[in-house]
Amino acid sequence: MEDWAEIRRLHRAEEMPIKAIARRLGISRNAVRRALARDTPPRYQRPAKGSCVDSFEPAIRELLRSYPRMPATVIAERVGWERSITVLKDRVRELRPVYLPPDPASRTTYVAGERVQCDLWFPPVDIPLGHGQVGRPPVLVMAAGYSRMLFAVMIPSRQAPDLIAGHWLLLSEHLGAVPRQLVWDNESAVGSWRAGKPRLAEDFDAFRGVLGCGVHQCRPGDPEAKGIVERGNGYLETSFLPGRTFDSPADFNTQLWAWLPVANQRIVRRLGCAPISRWEADEAAMLTLPPVPPTVGWRRQVRLPRDHYVRVDGNDYSVDPAAVGRKVDITAGLTTVSVTLGERVVAEHHRCWARHQSVTDPAHHAAALTLAARARTPTPRLEPDVVEERDLGVYDAAFGITDGQVD
Repeated sequence: MEDWAEIRRLHRAEEMPIKAIARRLGISRNAVRRALARDTPPRYQRPAKGSCVDSFEPAIRELLRSYPRMPATVIAERVGWERSITVLKDRVRELRPVYLPPDPASRTTYVAGERVQCDLWFPPVDIPLGHGQVGRPPVLVMAAGYSRMLFAVMIPSRQAPDLIAGHWLLLSEHLGAVPRQLVWDNESAVGSWRAGKPRLAEDFDAFRGVLGCGVHQCRPGDPEAKGIVERGNGYLETSFLPGRTFDSPADFNTQLWAWLPVANQRIVRRLGCAPISRWEADEAAMLTLPPVPPTVGWRRQVRLPRDHYVRVDGNDYSVDPAAVGRKVDITAGLTTVSVTLGERVVAEHHRCWARHQSVTDPAHHAAALTLAARARTPTPRLEPDVVEERDLGVYDAAFGITDGQVD
């Protein structure tokens, strides 16, 4: 390499003849001529040797031509391969693209206010839920396609009432607007693909109808369709979680919401700027919030049983026993559970994220004891009224009956 460069320098810069260059460097004139004839540096290349898999290549090609996705281990069995599987896998890896139809993933260009990608992220950290239990509740993550802004909130479960309540919380309090389209995968609470067509779940379809936006359901096995939020999940896992501890889901959300404004100021390589610098244009192009808020959370009506408890998401909550036997309305959000009897609130609790618990208000317990004691107290018996008994002969005389004969 050094001789080649020096030969070209001497010939081009010093204008030395071939004979003089050969004399100075102590090489033959033919070597000088070969160096001057090359436009690229000389590189040693060892001639390729044959491989033990060469004789099996025609059989491998025949199998791949019929079954392009056949695993290398199955190919080894079919062709009678008895050597190291690594050598065969390397050859199959080279040959498979020739027979496999290409499936490129095109880069999507996003318009301001058009799409927000959504996903559930399950952080790999145990969160104290109370009552000695720990768990890993899901985190609803939203990533704006145009600005790459991230929004997230931890929710109690992935069931439809909690998922929709999480959507409304982020849209109403964090985004302050509604994107024209939400992008989701096949989350059961959102919808699924049936007979080759996407179909939204009933509750989520009603929710997006109130918002006035569309929902794009990605095809199964197509994670690239919402790669922005998938990368956002990875960013949360590598940049938010390390070095943090959490006392409760509420503490997790507090720390997350304090960190997200800092995260949204990072430079995104694809954009060449920070998400916050594009958010104003993104938000301005979105739809406004609906004038009437949608109905979100857990809602149902039951007749209060004698034990004066109602069940929400696997936990029981006490109710004022004065409502026993009457129909009450249950409303549960992400943080509270309330029960009403008409216009009167007969129970209000903080929502319990632990499982299989009974949450009792001391006032309800005391009222139940009082009513039970009152029910066990015997009712005093009243003295019967004295009824006059008249002689039946008076009636006989009135009708003129004497000795059984009528006058």
